Order: sequence, then structure tokens, then C-alpha cells
Amino acid sequence: MPRSSLIRPYRWLAYYYDEFFRALRSAVDAGRERALGLILPRVEFACDLACGTGDTSLILARRGIKMYAVDIAPIMCRLVRLKARRARLPVRVIRADMRSFRLPQPVDLITCEGDALNHLPRKADLAKVVQAVHRALRPGGYFFFDVNNSLGFARYWSGIVWFEKPGVVLVMRNGHNRRADRAWSDIEWFIRDRKRWQRHRERVVCWDSEEIHQTFRKTGFDQLRAWDAAPFFKASTDMPRSDRKIPIVARGCRTFYLVRKGPG
Repeated sequence: MPRSSLIRPYRWLAYYYDEFFRALRSAVDAGRERALGLILPRVEFACDLACGTGDTSLILARRGIKMYAVDIAPIMCRLVRLKARRARLPVRVIRADMRSFRLPQPVDLITCEGDALNHLPRKADLAKVVQAVHRALRPGGYFFFDVNNSLGFARYWSGIVWFEKPGVVLVMRNGHNRRADRAWSDIEWFIRDRKRWQRHRERVVCWDSEEIHQTFRKTGFDQLRAWDAAPFFKASTDMPRSDRKIPIVARGCRTFYLVRKGPG
């Protein structure tokens, strides 16, 4: 899939991104704190991969961590720079594809949040991302990420799902092949551009734990821990009441992972 096909939807979504995904923010922050609580004090350099508008980059930069923020979409990169400048935080922003990104130096930690790995266009692309992450980490470094998995697609992502925020509408046409253990969601974004609505498409795929484990083991990661995401969403009391029962919070449907690059 051409780079332009990945970039185009986010050119328009970027200005609505924080509002649209605000319901997820506190739960993802809680999951990160749980997974990285003992690790963060030892982190000097880190990278926020597929950083979106940069909230995680700024959170970690405020802890004194020297941050790289990587995203494929130029508009997302511009918004991160703007946020970092306003917050007076030193975040270095790099425009790059998560499947092939390179950093100026090895880092201690890479984060990839907001189910960004579900947005890879092909199943084979997961191995490319994992290889790029492995290359970017120092020996013993960590990779933290979250994904929507097969159970979530099977139980909740079926038929047509509709979400709406001011200026943006999201329609998800979902499918699940139980026999092949594959699921997907064809997403259409309708985003207001002045007096017109712009329409954009992308496909989201799911992962199961065995796919995750096999890919990381083959690439030289020697530890993998997982946390069910549901308790973190239920504990997020600042989430708007209308968003507290969104499907991804159900037990077994979304997972936080922490993997370590082998020391050798």
C-alpha cells in the first residue's frame, strides 16, 4: 500500500483527533503506568511511535525523558511540534513510516498506543514494524503497545457501527471469519471541511496473542507480558458516561503488551 494511502485520512482527522479519542486517553495512560511503573525511572531516551498529536510524547517529556515522536502523517507531526513548543518541552519530531523508521540513536523505550498496530494495511506488516522497533531499541530496551484482538472483533465489531463527534463521523463495517480466525473493519471517515464533507477509507485488522508472541520471539525479544485492558477502562472515572460502555473495554477484547529486546 502506498504511503499516501496511509497518510491521507489523518490529514483531515488530525484536527479532530484529541476530541474523538478523548474517551480512551485516561485508560491508556493508566495501562502505561501499570506496565512501565518500575521501568520509567531508568529511561533516558524514548520514542513515541505512531504518536498522533503527541500526548504520550509530552507526558514522558515532562518526566525528563528525552523524546522522539514518530508519525507518518505530516499534519500529526506539525501538531506535535506545536504542542511541544507551547509546553516548552524538547520533543524531536520525525516523519516516518512505523514499518521502516530509524532513530538517530538507540532508545530505552518505544511506545505505540491507541491500537496503532491494528491500522497496518497487511498482516505481514507486523513483522516489519517489530524489526524496525528491534533495530531502534538498545539491548534490554522495552516496547509498550496495545491492540484490539480477535475476540473483540468477534464479539463486538460486527455489522455496522457508527460514532459521531462535532465535525467528524466514523462508520465501521465489520467482518469476522471464525474458520480462518481473521477479523477486520472497513472504516469510513466523514470529516467536515468548511461547508463540505470529505470521505476517506481505511481497513483495520485484528491480532491474536499467538500472532503477537510468535512475531516477537522470532525477532529477538526475550520477554513478553500482557494485561487485559478492560480493568483500566472501567477504572477511568473521568471518562464521559456516554463512552464508558464502548465495546473495546470488554474483558478479553483489548490487550496491553510490554516486550523486552534481548540483551545479546
